[in-house]
Order: sequence, then structure tokens, then C-alpha cells
Amino acid sequence: MEILDIFKHAVMITVFVFVMMLLVDFIDTASKRRMTDIMQGGLWRQYTLASFLGSTPGCLGAFMNVSLYVHGIISFGAIVGGMIATSGDEAFVMLAQFPGTALVLFGLLFFLGIFFAWVSDKVIGIIGIVPCESCLEHQCDQCVPGEEDWVNGGEIFKPANIIQNVQSLSFTRFLLLAFIGSFLVLVLVGTLGPTHWDWKRTTFIGLSVCSLYIAAVCSEHYLHVHIWDHIIKKHLFRVFLWTFGALFFVHWGLAFWNLDAFIREHMMWVLLIGALIGMVPESGPHLIFVMMYAQGLVPFSVLFTASFVQDGHGMLPLLSYSIKDSILIKVFNLAFGIAIGAALFGLGF
Repeated sequence: MEILDIFKHAVMITVFVFVMMLLVDFIDTASKRRMTDIMQGGLWRQYTLASFLGSTPGCLGAFMNVSLYVHGIISFGAIVGGMIATSGDEAFVMLAQFPGTALVLFGLLFFLGIFFAWVSDKVIGIIGIVPCESCLEHQCDQCVPGEEDWVNGGEIFKPANIIQNVQSLSFTRFLLLAFIGSFLVLVLVGTLGPTHWDWKRTTFIGLSVCSLYIAAVCSEHYLHVHIWDHIIKKHLFRVFLWTFGALFFVHWGLAFWNLDAFIREHMMWVLLIGALIGMVPESGPHLIFVMMYAQGLVPFSVLFTASFVQDGHGMLPLLSYSIKDSILIKVFNLAFGIAIGAALFGLGF
């Protein structure tokens, strides 16, 4: 794979991530955040819904779990389970690279998130840990989109908005439409993505058309706050750099560093390193293990362990409110992740 091929592959993955993040945000906003109301109930309901939110690709589910936690709506175990189920922006990359395995992984993390949420609440009760003592004094405003978006969830996506948006076309909307439109054309002619018609090419085209519709119909507030300021400025360039870097690292390692032999001789250490890197509250480093799995360099157990421990940057909002709780959550996830990952590795997965 030459540099140009790596670049094209990275662009394809990055745009796919962008499109999926846009669709997830659209669904979340258009539903007016009804999920929060449903979560007021018993612990098992909290465990299930927190894990469900965590298993949704991207950071929105994790951010919502943090917001619910700091407001005392869900328990410590529920936030642990939600972070176990969370794979951050890397979830979109996995869906682009190996969708079948990715869905199996997300399903496992979802059910294990529920189970270990229950275990975590039991453990802290036994050892006497009192979490989130200071969180309730704060409001996690940056974790939740603006109230205007929830109230007007249906209004900001009315088809009638297209005429007004075209008549008063902003430069930001023009750039976004041009960006998505160019990607759609490149996929249609086969320059990016599959060169022949298959389900992947059809999926990319369908998602691109949906994204074009959202970009054309959404309000200016949603366009700038959600799409431009959040998805593009905070995620897109970083995802591209990490994706390109991970692809280049794997390619360079295979060609010049004998990476294949090194990994196969020290696989258990690779699994432990993946778990430790998962402690970093950031999307990106985990992509190295995603790409190594896609290249067949590491088994499923390594990918699983890294995915189990890491939670993208979903933990970042909680760090500003309770460092102690953030550390506790990561320690629980690390211990559980290494235990299950080592068991899978021992079973030959």
C-alpha cells in the first residue's frame, strides 16, 4: 500500500466517521433526548440503558451518561458499564473496516457492560467507596447540547427549511454541502471506496445522501454548534490524523520493522499494552490496534481488550468534576478488561 493509497483509505474512513457521527447526532437531537426520561427507574434499567447509550458509536452516548451521572440519575456501576460499552469514534472506523466483527464486539461490550455495572455497584458497596460526592454540586452543561436543540428537535429539520437555507446560503453550509457532494461524486465514479458496486458502495452513497439532506435542512444554530464546532472542529481532523498515522504505522512496520514477527512473539504484551493505552481519555491511540486487527496482525482478544478499556474521550467531561471518580472508573474497566481479554486469549480468540 503506497502513500496515496493510505491517504485515500484514511479519507474514506474519516468521511465515513463524519457521516455516521452526523446521523447519530441528528437522531439524538430530533428525538428531543427522550432517553433521559426513560432512565428514571431501577438499577437494572439504568445498567441496560447506560450500556445502550455507551454502545452507540461516537461520544454522544458517553457524554449523556456522564451528564446523567453528575446529576445523580444513574449509579456508579451504571457509568462504569456505560464506559465499558463505549468505543468512541473508533467504533465508526471498525464499522467501516470489519462491520460484522464490529457488531459482534459492540454486542459483547453491551452485555458485559450490564453485567459489570452490577458487579461494580456490589464491589463499591462491599469496600465502602462513596463515589460522586462533589458531582451533584455542578451542572455538566458542556456535556449536553443546548436546550434550544432539544425543544426544537423536530423544527430544525423541517423539509421546508431547505428553501430558506438556500436563499440565505451561508459560507459554512456551502462548504459542508460541497464537501459531502464531492465525496458522493468520488464514490459514485469509484475514485474513493470500492471500485465495483457492492453493499459497501451502496451504503456509502445512501449515507452521503442522508447527510446532504441534514446539511441542507438543518438550522443555522445546529449547523454551527453541532456540525461545525463539534463534529468537524473537534473530531474530523483528529480522526484523519490518527487514521492516517495508524495505517502508515502498520504499513511501515510490516515493510521495514518486521512488525508481524514481533507482535506474534509478544502477543500477551501487546494485549496488556492495548489495555494500558485504553486508559488514555482520548480517541485515536486505539486506532493502532483496530488497524492491526484489520491487517490480521492481532487476534480478537487484543481488539476486545483495547475496546473494553478505552472509551474515546467520553471520560473527559467527568475529569473536570471528579478526578477520583474518573480514576476509579478507569481502574475498574482496566481490571475487568484484562481479566476477560486474557480469558479470551487463553481460549484462542
